[in-house]
Amino acid sequence: MIRLRQIKINVFESSKEQILEKCAKKLKIKPVDIKSISIIKRSIDARKKPDLYYVYEIDIEVENELKVLTDVKSSDIFLKPIYKYNFQITGKTMLTNRPIIVGSGPAGLFCAYMLAMNNYKPIIIERGQDVDKRILDVENLWKKGILNPNSNVQFGEGGAGTFSDGKLNTLVKDPLNRHRKVFEIFVEAGAPEEILYDSKPHIGTDLLRNIIKNIRRKIISMGGEFRFNTCLTDIIYDNKHLVGIKVNNNQIINTDILVLAIGHSARDTFKMLSESSINMQSKPFAVGIRIQHPQDLINKSQYGVESHTILPNASYKLTHKASNARGVYTFCMCPGGYVVNASSEKNMLAINGMSNYKRDSGNANSAVIVTVNPDDFGDDVMAGVEFQRDLEQKSFIEGKGNIPVQLYGDFKNNKLSNHFGNIKPVFKGNYTFGNIRNIFPNYINDALIEGIESFSKKIKGYATDDAIIAGVESRTSSPIKIIRDEFCESNIKGIYPAGEGAGYAGGITSAAIDGIIVAENIAKIYKSYEK
Repeated sequence: MIRLRQIKINVFESSKEQILEKCAKKLKIKPVDIKSISIIKRSIDARKKPDLYYVYEIDIEVENELKVLTDVKSSDIFLKPIYKYNFQITGKTMLTNRPIIVGSGPAGLFCAYMLAMNNYKPIIIERGQDVDKRILDVENLWKKGILNPNSNVQFGEGGAGTFSDGKLNTLVKDPLNRHRKVFEIFVEAGAPEEILYDSKPHIGTDLLRNIIKNIRRKIISMGGEFRFNTCLTDIIYDNKHLVGIKVNNNQIINTDILVLAIGHSARDTFKMLSESSINMQSKPFAVGIRIQHPQDLINKSQYGVESHTILPNASYKLTHKASNARGVYTFCMCPGGYVVNASSEKNMLAINGMSNYKRDSGNANSAVIVTVNPDDFGDDVMAGVEFQRDLEQKSFIEGKGNIPVQLYGDFKNNKLSNHFGNIKPVFKGNYTFGNIRNIFPNYINDALIEGIESFSKKIKGYATDDAIIAGVESRTSSPIKIIRDEFCESNIKGIYPAGEGAGYAGGITSAAIDGIIVAENIAKIYKSYEK
């Protein structure tokens, strides 16, 4: 196969025939000489908007590949690299008990997948419900305000990512092809094949639900086991070596290996671990609000056109350094998405963004967040958690138990809103007007306003007075890092911190990759489980 880069075609003219013609022209052959094509990557070039182009990277099968490569000299034409992910088992130590993975988010699921595929027979414990029952619990919160602390937007099968935009883009550089392996597993489980080549792949929460179930079924078919409504409540170790765990405060399970893929909201588990002599430290994170705009405004800014039938709804990523030295940036931007109640503790309120696959709500929303660090909340391991809780309690009070919302113009003027403007609100969960400035310390409010005003220089209309803001976005990343060594083990041997909650990832794909890395390190020490 020959790989071609920089195949550029107007988005409104893009078709298989056009791609064939462009590739043939670049290779100086006829389209009929091309036996097959496979899209490897596709991105959008909007630098000359409203003239928009797809830029493709494509693998092509032709006769006499070496002759074609010899005849055409270009850095954009070369022999297809051979990519293959390879999971190796080199461990010599016999497992006496099955490995246990805590958490069924992407880190836990993909660690379990690789271990199950290689006959380690993992047990996955999840404090929340399976995804079908979890959906009912989440709908109960959104429609009736009834919170299940163990089954909600944060906890349950699939982790927090199940109720999100399902974005799969990541900045992780991975020469060992774990990234590709993650996407292939998603596609095998029912994800659209376009995630294999789109530059900004996403799945959407509506599709993710069935995909997560299919991954669970595959793990079970390979010897894994899932136990829902099962919460890790203690760890048991002897001479700094793990020997077992306690779940639900009453059942002991013996194990040699414990993977802590607990997610960024497992606050009670963080506390238990800190009291169990696991090496942990507080870390910086970011907090702020979500802001809603009409999706057409974002499309107009990014593409030069408000609406279209071909291009996906546009996204954006913006940053600003505030005069008080705080970093302000957009995070988890959801084109055509919803702002959702993502609370997991009673009398506290947190929000997140979510999109379905079609991203067709009519509004764009994004977190706008401000960096905070131990200088703001203290060096104690749990200090960042308490900082989050304080904001969430204030958010709950400000919204009287509902999501507090405010127009951006009123937020600037420290004034309670009493009606919406020209932008229709799009939420999952009940909401009410509140003064969001009451939630944050002044240094965050000041940085948010300065950042949003700066963003309006890049996206015209971003700082419109009618923009709808909501609070509080507090779960952007884990406030804690569980220390691990170069083999991914904690100071207690047999315990492997993994994923976003442990402080080693930031999103679905990076968490899944980290789960695979942990599985690889387990396989360097232990043989497959043979009982």
